[in-house]
Amino acid sequence: MTAEQGHTFNWPGAIARNRAALLRIVAVLFVYAGLDEGGADEMPRRVWRMVLRLLRPAEAAARRLIVIAARGVTVEPPKPRPVREPTGIERLIAAGVLTFREVNLGLACAPRSEPAKPEKSAPRIPAFPLADPPRRFDTRSWDGLRPFPKDGFEPADPDEEVSARHLCRRLRALKCALDDLPGQAKRLARWRARRAGRLRSPRLSPLRLGWPPGHRKRPFHEVDDVLGECHSLAVRAQSPPDLPSVNHSN
Repeated sequence: MTAEQGHTFNWPGAIARNRAALLRIVAVLFVYAGLDEGGADEMPRRVWRMVLRLLRPAEAAARRLIVIAARGVTVEPPKPRPVREPTGIERLIAAGVLTFREVNLGLACAPRSEPAKPEKSAPRIPAFPLADPPRRFDTRSWDGLRPFPKDGFEPADPDEEVSARHLCRRLRALKCALDDLPGQAKRLARWRARRAGRLRSPRLSPLRLGWPPGHRKRPFHEVDDVLGECHSLAVRAQSPPDLPSVNHSN
């Protein structure tokens, strides 16, 4: 992509179009999870699997929308933390001049009466993860080191009630991220600035190599098409613009 093409491409329109599609998908998932009525503590396993099957590509698409929204967003590098000077007692301890021994203070160490604990408030919505989860490789599954059992087990009951609290928290975090894309873009810019200042950073890009999480070779839902478009746009947004060609002929 040349610099001229990068300036003419309608990035805000692409963000708005894919964000609207993701919000429609999240609204459907909210109904499945019962979040339109406050959320469900448990749900049937088949519903849990269906929600998770759509939630993973939706999260990956939202993560790539944040990468696109962060295109051109810059923040100041974080200031280094000031080094605290050791106190006089710490200097004496380091020099070996002063040593402490355990002293039994008796009633002075008696536990104090704890005040009444306030009632717990509603659980806080977790921050939306900006980076893709790493790939999982199971080397023991090869050469028969971890064979799949052929008998002695029963398949899980699809109607069994399973916990849905973690799933509902992920859905709420996804909805909050889509409602505040500019704020999430600044979060990503700060994330990059912190990692750029490190000598050895394990990861400089929020996107993992290869296909995104939740990718399917054969799309069967709208979220698969949204993820494919968001992934290609995020790769374009992260790649530097092509330099104009220079004619060296006289």
